[in-house]
Formats: sequence, structure tokens, C-alpha cells
Amino acid sequence: MPLTDMPDFAGTILQEFTSRGTTRVDTPVIQPAAPFLDMAGEDLRRRIFLTENERGESLCLRPEFTIPVCLRHIETATGTPKRYAYLGEVFRQRREGPQEFYQAGIEDLGDIAIAASDARAIADSVAILTRLLPTKPLSITLGDQSVFEAVVKALGLPAGWQKRLIQAFGNSAQIDQLLRTLATPTPVPGLDPQVSALLAKGDQEALIAHIDQTMQETGYLTNASRTPAEIARRLKEKLELSETRLDGAALLLLREFLSLELPLGDASAALAGFADAAGLKLGAALTRFDERVAALASTGVDLGQITYRAAFGRPLDYYTGLVFEVAAKGEPAVLAGGGRFDRLLTLLGAETHIPAVGFSLWLDRIEMERSAS
Repeated sequence: MPLTDMPDFAGTILQEFTSRGTTRVDTPVIQPAAPFLDMAGEDLRRRIFLTENERGESLCLRPEFTIPVCLRHIETATGTPKRYAYLGEVFRQRREGPQEFYQAGIEDLGDIAIAASDARAIADSVAILTRLLPTKPLSITLGDQSVFEAVVKALGLPAGWQKRLIQAFGNSAQIDQLLRTLATPTPVPGLDPQVSALLAKGDQEALIAHIDQTMQETGYLTNASRTPAEIARRLKEKLELSETRLDGAALLLLREFLSLELPLGDASAALAGFADAAGLKLGAALTRFDERVAALASTGVDLGQITYRAAFGRPLDYYTGLVFEVAAKGEPAVLAGGGRFDRLLTLLGAETHIPAVGFSLWLDRIEMERSAS
């Protein structure tokens, strides 16, 4: 793969990063694949260029910077808060466009002022894009996974269904399929009649014993990655999920929530009205949402540029709250995107909880917009 040329405006971006008190970091192009495969989400997983080292360990070409920057922070035991900036190549399989291209961005780690750091991530990305594309009006789409999670939990769904819906956040087709399944439950296919009978009776000990005997008889036990108890627990969970039905009123509420799309300045009142009318307690999530809106207004960002979409998410599994994308008004190409990922550093091995938010700039798309100006 031939190397792409560094965009001529890269120096301007680095100046902007420096003026914001960031520390420039770089990470190896060859990365361990496991963190991306485990935490980045299906959309990125299928785009990764995979390879192996001589020990058979899975490696990949760097597909994004957030996970490598977080790993570097953990390995160097650097204190927080810390703002890192990066600019370099990433590698992804794409149907159109180059397979390697430049990204730049800021990862803001450890700032406990959640609303202020959320607002700063949006404001910084907009300010940098405005400098690079001074004649292009921008539009911002904003979502909030934590508000969606609060709605799903308030509906009282089993934990397994909550997890499924939350993992599908931002994927409208997948969400729609899950809601159809909740409306018309289907039995778990292919279950052995004896297993079905034991599940129906709720006899967990007998079920474990039956699974253990079957594994011994088939020789599966020597290669099993799960114990009989784990398999029994998983079967019970699948049965509960398959039998769960969300009543029509609750389904309508969830669909009503997901249909919300309005200017950010009107979103707080709309969400509060929805929660009151539905009888759902979303207090903490809505308080955080309101605090972010106020913090954004204080940065000087024009709230009229921002549309809140309740169903909007980004195709990376590690987001936990704010998600946003910035584009040239009327254009489909995303020029910048980011969000909050408060659980990621703990999952990567950090010993303490580290709140985090960040954004990335797509330099190839910005270059195209500059050429079209």
C-alpha cells in the first residue's frame, strides 16, 4: 500500500492542538488486534487489516487512535487529567477511497468536569474545522447513549435485553429488528427436548448434570471453553430473552423516543416532557444532558448548528454517553466525530476509573472540502 501524502494543512492542525495545551503522541502502526476486536464494534472489526507475529499472536494495522492512545497512557502510568493530540495514518478496508488515510484528534483523559469536557471536545472540533474551512457552514449531529440507556432501563427489560439494545444503539436497522422481536417473541430453536423440559421446570442442578453427562459422552469436555454450569446459565438466559415480550405501550414509548430529532436548544425540554408523559424516571441522565447544553452555550458554539437525534450513535462499541459528528452543511461526509468513552480505560487495564472524551478529524475528507471551496 503506497503511503499517502501528508495534507498541507497538517501544520495548522498541530498549531491548533498546541494552543489547546495538548501533548503530542504517536503510537506504533502495528498494534495488538485483541483490543480492537473486543471493544471497537462490528463495523470497525470487519475493516481491520489483520496479521500475525512469529508467535501466532494476532496483530493489526492501526485502524484508529483512541485505543492505542489509551493503552499508551496506561503503560506509561501518566497522571490525569491529560490531553493528548495525535496526527498520523490509520488503515481500514473501504469500499471507496484510500485504504490508508490521515486522522488527527484529541483524547481528553481524566477530567472529572464531564459537561465542560464534553462541550470542549465539540467546540474544539468545530473551531479547527472553521479555521480549515472558513467559507463552509457546518452542521453538528449530537446523540447521547446514556439517555438511551436510561430509557431502556426505565422500561424494566431483563438485563440481557438491555445489553442487546444498548449494543445496537445507533444502528437503526438492528434496533428495529430487536423491537420486532420484542413485539413477537420466538422460541429458542434447536433445543434438545430434555434440555427444554429441564429449563421449563427450572431445575438448574439437573440441567447442569445433563449437560455434563452429554459433554462426557460426546468427548466435547476436553475442548470446551465453557463449563456445564456456564452453558446452563447461558441457556437459561437465552430462554428468558426469547420469552420476553414488551407490551405495545412500552414499544410505542421506545419508538417515540427514538424518533426525537430537533434543535439542541429545544432538546432538554422535549426530553423532560417525554419522560413526564411516559412516567419514566430519567433524572440523572437528563441532568447531565442539560449540564452539557449549558456548557456548550458557554463555549460560544452556535446551538443552532446542532441537531439532537435520540437514535444517533457512532459505530464504535466503547462509547458511553455523548456522541457527535460534524459535517459541512448539506454534505454527507463526516469531517469530525467523537464522543465519551468512560469505561474504555478500565477495560484496557487501568487500575482506576478514568473518564474520557475525544474527537478525530478525517483529513482526507477535509482536503476534499478544501479543494471544492
